[in-house]
Amino acid sequence: MRQRRRLRLGVLVLVSLVLLGAVPLYFGIRTLSRDPVFDSLDGLDVPGWAATNTVDNVSGNRWCLQECRLRERTLESGRPVEETAQAYERALGAAGWQRWKVSLCPAQPAKGSYTCWRRDELTLDLWVREPACVPPPVDGAPAPTPLASPAAQECTGSLVSVKVRNAIDDERTRPQPSIDPSLTGEDPFPTLSEDPLGELTPSPS
Repeated sequence: MRQRRRLRLGVLVLVSLVLLGAVPLYFGIRTLSRDPVFDSLDGLDVPGWAATNTVDNVSGNRWCLQECRLRERTLESGRPVEETAQAYERALGAAGWQRWKVSLCPAQPAKGSYTCWRRDELTLDLWVREPACVPPPVDGAPAPTPLASPAAQECTGSLVSVKVRNAIDDERTRPQPSIDPSLTGEDPFPTLSEDPLGELTPSPS
């Protein structure tokens, strides 16, 4: 009887240890395999027509070893650019993102609606634009034009690109260099006299 009780107790202890270790291990693997930034993007309150055919891309690492993580998401919307941009801007504001008016937003001129946002240690770029509706050219045939292509005439909606970076890895959060003397108080290209040591060297008598 004592051996049976010890065996049962040992089995219970072993099962308890397995369960206590399996649950944290499961959540740990889940956390490492799934980026929480994408989870927050999934939680944005946008209409279903504004978030279809989602594609995610990740580069870098989460701990900014050598290269910080860059999260990119592209989506398709069934509505025009203006309506889609308004839906995403409302959702971002409701999720705690704040509009970020900064230079280099965008870094180059972009068609459509391009806005920048910040929340905690993250920055977010939102670009809503018209889709590329012209199909690729067929071998041996001239490239189709938007007017001649039936697919282009039926193409509607918009494309959405979301780029999320760590603020410490975003060059727009750093002081921008300036060479304007009126701002620095110093002339970056001072004019040198013919004899820079003339005042220190006494002239011969």
